[in-house]
Amino acid sequence: MKKGFMKKNKPSQGMAYQTKKVLKKIVSWAGLFFFALAAYMIYRQLSKYDLNDLKNALLSIPLNNLLYACLASFLGYVALSSYDYLALKYIKKKVETWKWIFAGFIGFSVSNNAGHAIVSGGAIRYRLYTRWRIKAAEIVKMITFSGFTYLVACFFLIIVGYFITPDHAFGEGAASKVTTAVIAFGSFIGLWLYLSASLYYRKSFTIKGIKLKMPNIKLALAQVFIGSLDILMASLVLYFTLIHFIQIPFNTFIGAFIIAQILGVYSQVPGGLGVFELVFANIIPGAENQAMLYGALIAYRIIYYLLPLVISGIALLSYEAYLGYRQREIKKQRKIDQIKHKIVEKAGQINQKAREISSKVHIKR
Repeated sequence: MKKGFMKKNKPSQGMAYQTKKVLKKIVSWAGLFFFALAAYMIYRQLSKYDLNDLKNALLSIPLNNLLYACLASFLGYVALSSYDYLALKYIKKKVETWKWIFAGFIGFSVSNNAGHAIVSGGAIRYRLYTRWRIKAAEIVKMITFSGFTYLVACFFLIIVGYFITPDHAFGEGAASKVTTAVIAFGSFIGLWLYLSASLYYRKSFTIKGIKLKMPNIKLALAQVFIGSLDILMASLVLYFTLIHFIQIPFNTFIGAFIIAQILGVYSQVPGGLGVFELVFANIIPGAENQAMLYGALIAYRIIYYLLPLVISGIALLSYEAYLGYRQREIKKQRKIDQIKHKIVEKAGQINQKAREISSKVHIKR
């Protein structure tokens, strides 16, 4: 009876395995789909501008400012890649340094442009990390942890932004000021709860079948630092492109940028398109200033969104081509090894027959 049951169960097990294999391939290839989507989204963003406007916006900014903006963008993506480093520490896994830098850079350059960071960046990470022997459940933990890294950094920077940003940046009227104060207070509570739980809460908890636990306080503080550094570097990219056109104190600018950045991410609008314009319109009024802001934002989108996407595209395609080449070489080597094995086997058979013939001749003599 048991044998019969096992025989009946085998086809269903095989089918489940095949289904799982197909799903894994779909998720893996989704990474390339989201990369293409990110390229399309940034094309849509920049296609709204005239080509001459794009050129003039960049050429009107001093070279030093552009270089500083590029350096800030580079450091920002180093900070973003470090999200993956912290996430790997959280799940207690090690990969080579270049791998987490590579996965983090490509994942964030795609999610920054495509929006829906968990899905788009997650698909890229799944494609890469599964090749490096990180399990799917562990990748989900990494993505969840990275999401909290950004969240706690937002909490921290909203608090900072609330105290350093002038009142008029939050809009006129008592209602908007009360709303802003409530958000800042909520951020303080959120950050306090997270850090307190990191200190005192050691039990694991399950979210949708994935077992998680709070990071230790050292890791939690590293999350706040790395996340804040990421947003600060992104702000400097825009500041260096904007300061040439409009003299604005950095404390006024950074507060507005933090608000715009956070609203942009949580609105899921790729690149925060429209959100930056709305926030900065409150603190930089006037038609002439808006035109200058428009030019600075074009430069910002090219340096912080387009260039990293182009570089990551070249890197990802080169890596995929290298893997394809290596797989072909491995297949060729296997075929050569099989041929060699067959030749050796045949030679052994021939030698064996030669010995048998030789021994028969010797016996006859």
